[in-house]
Amino acid sequence: MNVKKLLIIRFSSIGDMVLTTPAIRCLKKQKPEIEIHYLTKKVFNPVIEANPYIDKIHLLDNSLRSVIEDLKSENIDFIVDLHRNIRSRIVISRLQKPSAAFPKLNAYKWLLVNTKINLLPDIHIVHRYLKALQKLRIRYDGQGLDYVIPEKDRLDLSQILPDDFQNGYMLVVVGGKHNTKQIPEHKLVDICNQAKYPVVIAGGDEDRYMADEISKKLEVPGYNACGKYSINGSAYLVQQSAVVLTPDTGLMHIAAAFHKPLVTMWGNTVPDFGMYPFLPDEKQDSYRILEIKDLNCRPCSKIGFERCPKGHFRCMNDIPVEDALQAIREVTGR
Repeated sequence: MNVKKLLIIRFSSIGDMVLTTPAIRCLKKQKPEIEIHYLTKKVFNPVIEANPYIDKIHLLDNSLRSVIEDLKSENIDFIVDLHRNIRSRIVISRLQKPSAAFPKLNAYKWLLVNTKINLLPDIHIVHRYLKALQKLRIRYDGQGLDYVIPEKDRLDLSQILPDDFQNGYMLVVVGGKHNTKQIPEHKLVDICNQAKYPVVIAGGDEDRYMADEISKKLEVPGYNACGKYSINGSAYLVQQSAVVLTPDTGLMHIAAAFHKPLVTMWGNTVPDFGMYPFLPDEKQDSYRILEIKDLNCRPCSKIGFERCPKGHFRCMNDIPVEDALQAIREVTGR
């Protein structure tokens, strides 16, 4: 297939966009003659704006029609749909170009959530994204995810964090889009106090109150970074950390992109959905997954809820603090 210009579509979210980066890198390195265009929402531009393998980024703000008109002028040859929603289908139909999409597996996810019958293939979503490039004979290179922080977004940690953070800190992610993905406050406090690291708490502005409450109960040095920095500023805090403790969030995937020692705690969602940490082949032992596998109510959703439908939130509450501490020791070697 003679492809000079290729368009990749992914409208959300931060984590999903990070997970598309192996496909972009492999495509550019194995087919350097192809000009890669990327279509996403304007709010997610910081995640990919410094990616060296993307030639041009197209941003959807309000008008899909104007974006499509701009894309028509580019004379795109081939479209890779890594979102598969109504918007991406509209783009494909209006451009009238050959396209490929990844297997979304929504029926299998629905079956697992609603019947607890698991017929999902044991394949990470990164490899499903790469399947969309099969027509171009693109192969995975084993190098994991990419995340590039623009120079303008790099923080001066010597001016931000006290001296006792300079020898290494644990970055703890609070919040998350859905409450049933979040690590409970009391559990985070217990883990942080016993892990003996200075703690940087990361999250959005909406998580600042919870982070303040956690900070008040810490017996180790703590710094509340929630809402203070852009996504790239938070990514820089992840990159400079000694270890990351997180639920199923976008920062989990950013930590994986930086090959950080990583401990993940899973609530209502499950790694079986295929979006667990994705690291280079030689770094597979640098992360741990903590979950309660034998709960008959889990997973209760492929996304999440405001509160536990059963009222007990056992999927998070039953994860032993000692298991988290042991996982931190294992991935850090201390």
